[in-house]
Amino acid sequence: MPITPRTLSGFKDRLPKEAYTKSQMLKSIVTSFEKFGFSPIETPHLEYAEILKKQGSDEIQKEMYHFLDHGGREVALRFDLTLPLARFISQYKNELGLPFKRYCIGNVFRGERAQKGRYREFTQCDFDFIGTTSIGSDVEILQVIFQSLSDLKLKNFTIHINNRKIFNGLCEWLNTQEYTTEILRIIDKIDKIDKDSITQELQEKTPLTPAQIQTLLDFIAFKQKDNSLEFLASLAPYKAYNATLKEGLEELESLCEILAMLIPQNFYQINLSIARGLGYYTGIIYETTLDDLPSLGSVCSGGRYDNLTQNFSNDTMSGVGASIGLDRLLAGLEELGLIASNTPAKAILIPLNNLSYAYKVAKNLREYGLKIEVYPELTKPQKAFKYANNKGYNWVIITGESEEASQTASLKNMQSGKQQNQLSLQNIAEILDSTL
Repeated sequence: MPITPRTLSGFKDRLPKEAYTKSQMLKSIVTSFEKFGFSPIETPHLEYAEILKKQGSDEIQKEMYHFLDHGGREVALRFDLTLPLARFISQYKNELGLPFKRYCIGNVFRGERAQKGRYREFTQCDFDFIGTTSIGSDVEILQVIFQSLSDLKLKNFTIHINNRKIFNGLCEWLNTQEYTTEILRIIDKIDKIDKDSITQELQEKTPLTPAQIQTLLDFIAFKQKDNSLEFLASLAPYKAYNATLKEGLEELESLCEILAMLIPQNFYQINLSIARGLGYYTGIIYETTLDDLPSLGSVCSGGRYDNLTQNFSNDTMSGVGASIGLDRLLAGLEELGLIASNTPAKAILIPLNNLSYAYKVAKNLREYGLKIEVYPELTKPQKAFKYANNKGYNWVIITGESEEASQTASLKNMQSGKQQNQLSLQNIAEILDSTL
């Protein structure tokens, strides 16, 4: 009996249109990373499970795919690209030199509930600045976020910025330091569940009193209206609470003083509700949302981690980085209708009745730098034109009968229907090069 073709829940096939768009996005993102001097690295999909389990939250532990391999070793599929980076840096730090700027693009795996834009296998595009505590490295990561999304032609997005030290300082002030990780994990859900559910979970899983919970929720509800520095100035009284809270606010001030010269204010804002649930963040954190689709969640997030290699070495090594969630971003662009009917080639060549001549013309056009697909059969023009339309081609090149006309062809615009005959291949190349 035949096997029913199907994919696992939470996993996804991509048809050519979407896969091509994704590949073009990846090219753009890599170019953006390399503008700032980030170098590529690769790490395996599989790691020893202990490497990933040490710093993953309880929630991540439940979502991790782990098993025994043929040698009886406990291994796991990576759930992000940051913990493998910690292992990588510890293993090769003498060869790399510090500070080190890397990017890594690859698939990661989480056994979480599948939903729109969230899959169990998805592509992350990570970029990190390792081995420096300079606020300049935090600024540069934010610049790369802005550059990468701008290079993808996105115009309506917001980078939400906060600092873990502010939360830590508040928990110190509330005398609940030992529950900080749990409080952060719950607060991190604030965009996914309602305020009453957050309150109930804080009551059930932390020693916070109702008054303390209200104090915490009131604080994270403060919203920036205009300028980030003016908003931070309004929070100055909180610096008196303790040194940790003061340090967190002052780091944001230093960050925003530099950002003001580099990124338009309408693309970033201080958001005190941003928590980031992963336990390794220690400083400035950020999440990026599409203004036209906030329900999608963050399409690029990250932050500073000051204890990157603590499980592998006695050396403390600071880092800061972010990750573009390419699959979620792609789902958002599709929902917003921003994925064009793209094809890898610039035009398709249709032979009327001489196949060998058609392939020769296509070869000559490719020497002009064009990407050309050849319809592989001699058939009725209507059938070939239908194929061209289905694949989204705007341009069709039609070759004639005679070998003598080996440097000419006809060019048809599929949108306007206009056809130009007896064009030289150079003219065809010039016309196609001048179009998007």
